[in-house]
Amino acid sequence: MNRLNYHHLYYFWRVAKQGNLTATAEKLAISQSALSAQINQLEHSIGQPLFAREGRQLVLTELGHTVLNYAEDIFQRGEELQQLLKRGVITLPSLRIGMLSSMSRNFIESFIEPLLGDKAQANQASFRLLARPQPELLDLLAQHQIDVVLTNREVSLSDDIAWQSQLLSRQALSVIAPAARTDLPNHIDPAYRHQRWVVPGSASPLRAAFEGFCTQHQLEPEIIAEVDDMAMLRLLARDSGALAAMPAVVVRDELQSGVLSKRFDLPNAFENFYAVTLQRKFQHPLLSELLQSPMIDAIQQATAEQQSDAQ
Repeated sequence: MNRLNYHHLYYFWRVAKQGNLTATAEKLAISQSALSAQINQLEHSIGQPLFAREGRQLVLTELGHTVLNYAEDIFQRGEELQQLLKRGVITLPSLRIGMLSSMSRNFIESFIEPLLGDKAQANQASFRLLARPQPELLDLLAQHQIDVVLTNREVSLSDDIAWQSQLLSRQALSVIAPAARTDLPNHIDPAYRHQRWVVPGSASPLRAAFEGFCTQHQLEPEIIAEVDDMAMLRLLARDSGALAAMPAVVVRDELQSGVLSKRFDLPNAFENFYAVTLQRKFQHPLLSELLQSPMIDAIQQATAEQQSDAQ
């Protein structure tokens, strides 16, 4: 292989990130044929194709994904060098966080709390939050458009992409009631047999845990609402007057203000929260700090206590 031409690599990087040859050529103010020729020269020097055509779309080959991973690191470092030479300091790029659109906003806020402090301001760091369905988030992560995905759903194994999934937290599934309901004790009781409930949607593993609990204790719940979105479930728990099955973190503020009350946790029923990343030569330094923050240690300790109590 000849010496790598970084000019050609830069054009490949831009096309791979954009996913469209024509749109990239317009942004770079060059002709589409010239851009295509630059990439062809890179592929010729490497000896293997980096893109495959599927209809009108350019799709990265397996080698293309590997080259993109290295190109991301190379040009990220180049941007840092430019900032250092221009300003004398390195300004970190925005940390791009993708989050499952149905997740608890309170959990997301707790996760990003270190980014709101003095240290983030000193680094002139910023972050971007993007809420999407999980398949779209994983596609963006694979294309290096975001740095991490926060989700409460397990990521399926893939032969093409080696996802790295870190368990951040396990939150117990709790019975939440209006604080004024003094007729309901803090343990399972016949008083719970015929009650109105708002619950997670049928696709959620929490729903299966709730239904199993009802069957075990011969409860006959009147389901008045099934909700996939935790933000909406929070509002219904607060305003409907019904009981709710959800992790307490979802209604943290309402529990602290006394509007709602947590009665008890369902045994062996948890919602898991994951951070999904890809292995990269250069990981955003703020992300590394977040995944090793004291909050994660505290969450893991609380999780262990929850599991011990459940046993």
